[in-house]
Amino acid sequence: MTRTPDPGIFKAYDIRGIHPDQITADIAARIGRAFVAFLGAGRIAVGRDMRLSSPELAAAFIDGARTQGADVVDYGLVGTDMLYYGVARDGLDGGAEITASHNPKQYNGMKLVRRQALPLSGDAGIAEIRDMVVGDRIPAPPAARGSLRAAHILDAYVEHVLGFIDPAAVRPYSLVLDAGSGMGGLVAPPLFNRLSCRTTRLCFEVDGAFPNHEANPLLEENRRHIVERVRADGADGAIAWDGDADRCFFIDGEGGFVPGDFVTALLAEAFLRKQPGSTIIYDVRASHAVADVVRSHGGTALMNRVGHAFFKKRMREEDAVFGGEVTGHYYFRENYFADNGFIPALLLLELMSVRGETLSGLLAPLRGRYFISGEINTAMADMDAVRDTIERLAARYGDARVYRMDGVSAEYDAWHFNVRPSNTEPLIRLNLEAASPELMAEKRDEVLDVIRRGA
Repeated sequence: MTRTPDPGIFKAYDIRGIHPDQITADIAARIGRAFVAFLGAGRIAVGRDMRLSSPELAAAFIDGARTQGADVVDYGLVGTDMLYYGVARDGLDGGAEITASHNPKQYNGMKLVRRQALPLSGDAGIAEIRDMVVGDRIPAPPAARGSLRAAHILDAYVEHVLGFIDPAAVRPYSLVLDAGSGMGGLVAPPLFNRLSCRTTRLCFEVDGAFPNHEANPLLEENRRHIVERVRADGADGAIAWDGDADRCFFIDGEGGFVPGDFVTALLAEAFLRKQPGSTIIYDVRASHAVADVVRSHGGTALMNRVGHAFFKKRMREEDAVFGGEVTGHYYFRENYFADNGFIPALLLLELMSVRGETLSGLLAPLRGRYFISGEINTAMADMDAVRDTIERLAARYGDARVYRMDGVSAEYDAWHFNVRPSNTEPLIRLNLEAASPELMAEKRDEVLDVIRRGA
């Protein structure tokens, strides 16, 4: 007897749930069939992360895809951004990475892309796959079963990402690296072995049991070890990766976490030094630091709504060289417009070297001018309450410059904020910035009071 899948595993940007309660081999096989049927795919790639359930789910997904007639290239154990690279480089019709990204070890799922590594999302593909799988409406498979072959892409991938910088220009900085027992432990060694940096390497053994800490550097408790080592070693900075290694995060030489807004601003500078006059895409939540840095270096800064599907589409439309989201997703035109977890690290090290600065030195002007709240979430009773709260905020701050690109944003001369709903649950997310730490704290508390008490 087959289980009816929980429709809740089909998210806005991926498929994700608890194994084996929500995601089983049978469900993975059906998703593989539906994925091929939706794309009308002839050739796809499948990769997997290090989670203990990933080999089983990858094998089942591959079996389902082949049953539906697709020829499958099995990349084996790879990071998500490696899967994106392979799909685009090899001209495949699509690809699937078996992963639950940064989630705890009991989770697993799939990130799905079509040709040129364009992502499927709830608005484009995932809902259709959900309806086929949950409604038992997958088209009958063809008579001929698809083929299977294995391919190794790590070496070519390392060469590809190194092509974004001049490795010889990188100075011998002292760095702490934390792979979180995830896929960064596969990619970082051959990459950093090519640089002159001195590295302390934490949690590099790829292990889906996560024996040290969860592979989610956004949570402070998962950064404690790396911060301690930075301070103990007197390192110039640190880099940590999430589980599937499509995002990297930075810690400066004082042990301070670097917000994604500031990373986006520095990466924009790195590109504009190489390609003057380029267009940079940034997200609606971001600090004004991004647009200010882009303009000061002669580039064009374009604000965009949140989400990788929207970023990749806009970047193609504008021929943007780079796009950055505050959550650590960074997109690159010369990387087939896909996001990547290693190119940002290389570019920042090169920028530090070119300017003769530590990471703290690069950040000092930004930290002295832009004061940000970080993202603050508030749970609501239901989605109606979310919508009502956003409308109340729009009315309460109607004397500002208000726009509705994604949720509601209000801009005053000395401060601004964005409030947007979660895509998957009744949550409101606030990001706020002001010209002083005191004003930031005052306005943060004021807006939160409006959200939480209806003031």
